[in-house]
Amino acid sequence: MSHEYRASVKWKRSGNAKFTDQRYSRGHAWSFDGGITVPASSSPLSVRLPYSVAEAVDPEEALVAALASCHMLTFLYVAAKQGFVVDDYADDAVGEMTKNERGRFWVSKVTLSPRIAFSGETRPSPEQLDELHHLAHEECYIANSVKSEVVVQGAMSVA
Repeated sequence: MSHEYRASVKWKRSGNAKFTDQRYSRGHAWSFDGGITVPASSSPLSVRLPYSVAEAVDPEEALVAALASCHMLTFLYVAAKQGFVVDDYADDAVGEMTKNERGRFWVSKVTLSPRIAFSGETRPSPEQLDELHHLAHEECYIANSVKSEVVVQGAMSVA
């Protein structure tokens, strides 16, 4: 059984931008089947302003968000399956871009820092919490699709 996921990416040269001088906007749009359109751009860390759009989502941020979101959704699934009630889950994920052995930039590491609030009669011990994150990582579709290191750092249960 296979699934397909689609996204439309649209860019258009604006006005009389020459293009070949690299002085064109990197701003573009991502559209998804649910009907939402997201402003996107290259990162200002890759292409200086005003040719990138600081307020837009860049592909590197989207990769970090996709990994964090997939891990969270999978974590919620495995926690519920094991009888734990999750009330709140927050993560401030960080992606790290470095050069590989060929001198090319890549997102080499994504660090997840989840903070999770549980309720109910049964709450996970620190060891069980680690196991839940391990299972979530093993089952996360996105983590299984990238070669970047994904680290769950300081996963903590909050009151």
